[in-house]
Amino acid sequence: MQIYIGNLPYDFTEEELREMFDQFGEVESVKIVMDKASGSSKGFGFIEMERKSEGKDAIQVLDQSAVRGRNIRVHAARPRNGRSQRSKNKRKNHNQSDGEQQSSSAERFPGKKEDLAVG
Repeated sequence: MQIYIGNLPYDFTEEELREMFDQFGEVESVKIVMDKASGSSKGFGFIEMERKSEGKDAIQVLDQSAVRGRNIRVHAARPRNGRSQRSKNKRKNHNQSDGEQQSSSAERFPGKKEDLAVG
């Protein structure tokens, strides 16, 4: 089960995050997301737990718990495709100048409709 953890202290380490979730069961992977430019934590990360039941227990206990003065948010991670649509819209609006229409995927990639992700 993939779990999102938000509002982490910026100095929180992956080792500390693993220790926090180890008490609920086997942790398969830990990832704190880092800013590419600065190398600093973005204050959120992901845990993958082997058993869904253990992940649900961790979510129930840890969500809104205090970690170094911050109430962390813990919930089941959403699929990336939900995020990518928001990002596409942001890029579209950012890259689009006044009065200019953005071409559709079909116009930019004629004959490649079967290769495009729908969603």
